[in-house]
Amino acid sequence: MSSFSISGNLADVHQQRIYAATIYVENGKISSITPIDQLADQPTHYILPGFIDSHVHIESSMLVPSEFARLAVVHGTVGTVSDPHEIANVCGIEGVEFMIENGKTVPFKFNFGAPSCVPATIFETAGAVLNAADVEKLLLRDEIKYLSEMMNFPGVLFKDAEVMEKIATAHRLGKPVDGHAPGLRGEKAKQYIDAGIYTDHECFTAEEALDKLQHGMKIIIREGSAAKNFEALINLLNDHADMVMFCSDDKHPDSLVLGHINQLCARAVARGIDIFKILKAACVNPVQHYRLDVGLLQEGDAADFIVVKDLEHFQVVKTFIDGELVAENGVSNIKTTRSGIVNNFSCNKKESADFEMNSMSERELLTANWFHADGPQARRIPVIEALDGQLITNRIEAKIGYGETVLQTNIKDDILKIVVVNRYKNAPVAKAFIKNFGLKKGAMASSVAHDSHNIVAVGVDDESICRAVNLVIDKQGGVSAVGKEREMILPLPVAGLMSNEDGYKVAADYTTIDKMTKEELGATLTAPFMTLSFMALLVIPHLKLSDKGLFDGDRFEFVSP
Repeated sequence: MSSFSISGNLADVHQQRIYAATIYVENGKISSITPIDQLADQPTHYILPGFIDSHVHIESSMLVPSEFARLAVVHGTVGTVSDPHEIANVCGIEGVEFMIENGKTVPFKFNFGAPSCVPATIFETAGAVLNAADVEKLLLRDEIKYLSEMMNFPGVLFKDAEVMEKIATAHRLGKPVDGHAPGLRGEKAKQYIDAGIYTDHECFTAEEALDKLQHGMKIIIREGSAAKNFEALINLLNDHADMVMFCSDDKHPDSLVLGHINQLCARAVARGIDIFKILKAACVNPVQHYRLDVGLLQEGDAADFIVVKDLEHFQVVKTFIDGELVAENGVSNIKTTRSGIVNNFSCNKKESADFEMNSMSERELLTANWFHADGPQARRIPVIEALDGQLITNRIEAKIGYGETVLQTNIKDDILKIVVVNRYKNAPVAKAFIKNFGLKKGAMASSVAHDSHNIVAVGVDDESICRAVNLVIDKQGGVSAVGKEREMILPLPVAGLMSNEDGYKVAADYTTIDKMTKEELGATLTAPFMTLSFMALLVIPHLKLSDKGLFDGDRFEFVSP
């Protein structure tokens, strides 16, 4: 490993000062840091610790870990705290092992967790199950740094034996436990935290975050492609700098090309927040909390640092990992290496009739649990209301005419059909209605459907939905869009979640299909595919659809009969 030195304005987060210095690197580590006089003709670039995404599902980038790293280092990211529960829900331990081994092929500091909730609930069909013994097997591995987000917060509150065993194992092995408790407040939040769960990235109001902070929980501010909580939570950094981190959670490839944690730093500076508090959240706190093998610009540390043009926009000039220059001036030095494929996909193509909602007779329609009388001329049905920039949904109701036995979409009122197709076996299609996607024609479908990753689709008519779903089935995974004159699919052959192609090509292809959904189909959401992928996520309130039926996330029970 070569030795070198680099000079610039060093941002020393520990001493909270900035001074001109020369950093000497030998064998991948910082051998010494020497203060120097700042000369007028010297560059005024700043040297910072590398950025850490403190909670991310690499799979959501639609890229295998090696390609994720290739794009992320351009933006100064040197490591991630990565929960592989997406691929675990599809392929089990084999999927987690794929992520670990692929991550080892590149100079990047992936820190994977042991998925705690596979499947996320008993109310959906997943491709695998990880019990407490499986979780312990993973936690015993050096590559596994923590127990991933405990989404089964009811299981924690009711002290489910399997849930508590997983948490106890992590504690026994000295590994942190990540949380997931959207909307949990008061005594229930305290009970959840007291079980030994240390973080939460699901807060969507400052009041909720403050409630959890006072009980000792660290808050991870999330800003991804769909869930955007930065504006609601960023002011917490002013008074709680030691207890806050940044994450993307789920970030699509097109937005990863544009930026990563560096963007959150720039936005925080624009809000007038102290630079050292920002760098604590972006660089230092994740390393200390998860005890990561990532350097923090101290003598003897691994040479993991970045050079930026200024402390306002955080445009990255160079990124070093273990002393290796992995990115320079917007160009990644990590090369693309096509990975192998793991997958779990076993269902036949569908017919339009499979998506019709006329299977219930008039008598059943009138008496079904999810239809409510509203006078003699109309009835109401529950409808999922998607929210732009949020993972939570609202439950609203729509009228249907008295006597209707075939339920259709209502494009005028933006009430569209949503379906979930079991991808692991042939089974009846689950159907419901959804608002706020805005489609005027066609359909869109995806095998990225958290957390069990069945096929989810939204469309204006059964024929279009069927075509979109069958495109995904034909490729054994992907995201598709179908219009009147053309159709598109971005294949995702790795677990139906990721491509093994060049990351920049995947990003360009995703941009094209995303554009089609908006310009040709009429989608009005900022990230329609990302939002679609969360409409089957039962552990986020309030109303969702699994392959088994419409689900009430507040009562944690099915709505449909």
